[in-house]
Amino acid sequence: MFTLQKLTELYHEFDAALAQIIEQPGSPREVYEPISYILKIGGKRIRPAMAIAAFKLYQNETNTAIIQLAQAVEMFHNFTLLHDDIMDKSLLRRGKETVHIKWDESTAILCGDLLQIEVYEKLTSIGNLEILTLFNQMARELCEGQMNDMNFENRDQISNTDYLQMITQKTAVLLGFSMQSGALLGGASSEEAKKLYNLGIGIGVSFQLMDDYLDTFGEKAKVGKQIGGDILNQKKTFLWNEMWNHLDASDRDKITNMYAHFSDEEMIAHIKQKMIQTGADQKTLQLAQEHTIKNTALLASINASGDKTYLEEIMKMLSERES
Repeated sequence: MFTLQKLTELYHEFDAALAQIIEQPGSPREVYEPISYILKIGGKRIRPAMAIAAFKLYQNETNTAIIQLAQAVEMFHNFTLLHDDIMDKSLLRRGKETVHIKWDESTAILCGDLLQIEVYEKLTSIGNLEILTLFNQMARELCEGQMNDMNFENRDQISNTDYLQMITQKTAVLLGFSMQSGALLGGASSEEAKKLYNLGIGIGVSFQLMDDYLDTFGEKAKVGKQIGGDILNQKKTFLWNEMWNHLDASDRDKITNMYAHFSDEEMIAHIKQKMIQTGADQKTLQLAQEHTIKNTALLASINASGDKTYLEEIMKMLSERES
C-alpha cells in the first residue's frame, strides 16, 4: 500500500513556519484577522511542499532560505484565492465562508494586498535576485491567465488549446516557480532547475484538470466547496469545452435558454448528464492521466543525488485525489 510517510515528514517540518505566518501580529486587527483566517482553514499546502521537495533533491537539511520561500509561496497562493473568490462570487473556500462573505469585499481586497506585500518581504529577505525575477515573471503570467479566464466567460466557444494555455498561466506557473526556485536554492544548475519548472507545469495542468472534474463530479464534503459552481458560472473549463464542442446547435440553444428559466440544481443535473453523454468527463480524466505519466518520466530523468520520494509522493497524492 502506498503511504505518504515522506510527505508527512515534510509537512511537520513546515508546521512551525506555517504558524509564524498564521499568527499575523499587527494593527488594525480588522486587516490581519482575515489573513489568519484564510491561512488557518486548511488546504493541502501543495505549493510550499513542492518547493521544499525540490530543494531536498539536492540538500538533505532545510535552511532558513527554503523555509522563507515556502512561506512566500503559501502566502502568495492565498492572496490569489482571496481575489479569485471575489471575482468568482464564491461562497465557500475549503468548506468555510470565503473572506469577502464572512467580512466584506473591501476587507478581502485589502487583506490580499497586504499578503502580497508580505510575500515580497519574504522573497527580499532570501536575497536571491534570480528568484525574485522569476517570481515577478510568474506573477505577471498568472494575472494574464486570470484575465484570459475571465475573457473566456464572454465567448461562446473556446478551443481546448486556448484553455490549456490559460490554465498553464493561471495555475501551473506557480507550481513551476515553486519547484524551480526550490531547486535553485538547493544548488541545482539552471538546466536542472528548468526541468523542475517544466515538471511543475505538468503537475499544475494535471492538477487543474482534476480540479475542473471534481468541481462538477466530486462530493461537497470532500471537495469543500459548492459542487457545480463552474457550471453555474458557465466557466469554459476543459470539461465544458469538450462537452460543448460535441453538442449540436439545438442542444446548445436549449442549454443557453435553460439558464434563464431553470433552478441551479436542474442546470447542474442537465449539464452533468450532457458531459457524460458526450464523453467529456472521461476525456478530462484521460488527459489528466496522460500528464501524470509524462510527469513521472520527467522526474525520473532528473539527475539529483537527493531524495526523490517527497516529489513522488506529492505526484501520487495529486493523481489519486478526490478533493
